[in-house]
Amino acid sequence: EVQYMESGGGLAQPGGSLTLSCVASDFSFRTRPMSWYRQIPNEPREWIARISHGSVSIDYLGTVQGRFIISRDNAKKTLYLQMNDLKPEDSGIYYCHPHLAGGPWGQGTPVIVSA
Repeated sequence: EVQYMESGGGLAQPGGSLTLSCVASDFSFRTRPMSWYRQIPNEPREWIARISHGSVSIDYLGTVQGRFIISRDNAKKTLYLQMNDLKPEDSGIYYCHPHLAGGPWGQGTPVIVSA
């Protein structure tokens, strides 16, 4: 099974920026649309952003539109999420995963936005 390893989270101040990365364990990554999801305690995972396998089609949750940028480097099997103008409500654990697909999830990377 393909595995995904997220990194880049941490503590940021409101208005700050973070860039998350997600590395896949094999090159099936190149053929799959990928998404970032966020989870806060006691809530289901929430879809944040999606990118097609060739980066032609991109969609965002309305509350992050204009602040977050999803991108990918298929040669590096890596998905990115550039997060700008961070708000406290952006806090949570961020996961990458093939869009609307089954399979195991990674450990995620925590993002805390606080003054």
